[in-house]
Amino acid sequence: MEKKIAAIFLAHINPLTVSHESIIQNLLQNYSVYIYPVRFLKDGMEVNTRSFPFSYEIRKQMILESFNYHKNIHVLGDYAFLSPYIQYFPPFVSPAFKRLKNKIILNVRENSFITYTGDRAERVLLSLFGFNPVKANRQVISSTDVKNLLYKSVLSAENLTPNEDSESDDLKWHEFVSPKVGQVIEDNWETIKNFSNTKDETIRVIGMKFPKNGFI
Repeated sequence: MEKKIAAIFLAHINPLTVSHESIIQNLLQNYSVYIYPVRFLKDGMEVNTRSFPFSYEIRKQMILESFNYHKNIHVLGDYAFLSPYIQYFPPFVSPAFKRLKNKIILNVRENSFITYTGDRAERVLLSLFGFNPVKANRQVISSTDVKNLLYKSVLSAENLTPNEDSESDDLKWHEFVSPKVGQVIEDNWETIKNFSNTKDETIRVIGMKFPKNGFI
């Protein structure tokens, strides 16, 4: 029987964790799932930072491969903030914010939809969109947790005399991502190395992080 209700899942997914996968798997039991990994664009190029190391295309690969290209999973890039990001505020009256909302729902083919996020700030944004998000719990394992372990792993590997704890850190991040995601991360290890020694060039607005580069 064809599913008539969609679940819109807006999240950073940077990277995809086992908590994300559990959420998506649960949604698949009742909905067609539309996943929108957030993007920040400046002059047509995605802005990546220490907080957002993996590009949209890499995150899309993580999702699709983890779920074996499931027919009811759709990964779309329309949750995209265009520089200057300040144009989206205040969201109640911003034309750019309204355009973003319309782009998100444009490709949803089902008759109706619900929205989901485990992040409080994103839930506020969804409410402002008028999407009426379902109540959700914070992820047990967040992308931030995994990123911190990834960066520790790089720094430990660069240490000429790594200790036992550093070796443990190198292994821990594998525990919080699926094997397929782990392989994608390893295939893009240079990305982690490049951001491991950089500052977090982001700012928070209404609880959500934005890159400083392109905000104004």
